[in-house]
Amino acid sequence: MNLADLNKVAQAMVAPGKGILAADESSGTIKKRFDAINVESTEDNRRDYREMLFRSKEAMTKYISGVILYDETIWQKAKDGTPLVKLIEQAGAIPGIKVDEGTQALPGCPGELVTVGLDKLAERLKKYYEQGARFAKWRAVIDIADGIPSMTAIHVNAHALARYAALCQAAQIVPIVEPEVLMDGDHDIDRCYDVTQRVLNKTFQELRVQRVALEGMILKPNMAISGKKAKTRAGVEEVAEKTVRLLKSCVPAAVPGIAFLSGGQSDEEATAHLDAMNRIGNLPWKLTFSYGRALQAAPQKAWSGKADNVGAGQQAFTHRAQMNGLASKGEWKADLEKKKAA
Repeated sequence: MNLADLNKVAQAMVAPGKGILAADESSGTIKKRFDAINVESTEDNRRDYREMLFRSKEAMTKYISGVILYDETIWQKAKDGTPLVKLIEQAGAIPGIKVDEGTQALPGCPGELVTVGLDKLAERLKKYYEQGARFAKWRAVIDIADGIPSMTAIHVNAHALARYAALCQAAQIVPIVEPEVLMDGDHDIDRCYDVTQRVLNKTFQELRVQRVALEGMILKPNMAISGKKAKTRAGVEEVAEKTVRLLKSCVPAAVPGIAFLSGGQSDEEATAHLDAMNRIGNLPWKLTFSYGRALQAAPQKAWSGKADNVGAGQQAFTHRAQMNGLASKGEWKADLEKKKAA
């Protein structure tokens, strides 16, 4: 493991004004997204859609530091034969790869899941590195409901995240460590804070046990936020203040950066929360975005599977990327949302 090189990649992933595009939707998830815009989820359509994003020159060069790819996408070529990985590299962004293989029911823990995919991961990482991937992502899913999460679920998912991270660094790949506490329930922000604190503390304990170099990783957490079904939801300033306080209590300063997931927030909500956190300032690590739906919902709708709409799709993507790029510096303003990117 060359830690200096890993740190260099990690720092580039959280470069000021830039964030990570999560374009790693599984086949099932991208089908749901395409169903919503009446587009058939064929391999060609998935390729064309992602090519549209990766050829959005202004967005990719100015506001996107890296792209998380799905296994299908990392091997695909654009219509003109250029590997999609090359399009990302040509824009000055870093290709990455989702390496977990989804979730399974956790034995003895009703309603809880464990992420799988560690078997043969070392061999897969070598192939992904050869294909151009310089970082990877693994997502653990922690739900909040009556009686859960259990310590069992927190422990096994944190252990798997740490093993994955150690394998990545051995393969000279920067791991994005993503322990996601879901916002699907009716819990309040304080319950989310408490659960996320337990999850992050356990995750970093396991990372230390597995001898993961913190300087060569990126954390991708949820924010401290109310559940979607909560009767009253915390406002932007409360989310920002509590999330920053939470992270300062759990995340060592050696970690180069934190790239938030949007986790079901609306486009503008995810942007406003990130902006408010960066306005607090005096942070030991960079705070940026690693958004999927919050970057892609608008361009998907604008594109709607039509070649004539590629320009409109790219404009919508550029606008959302620019808004989040500003938020990563604490320079976003709500009235900018009314002006579309040129």
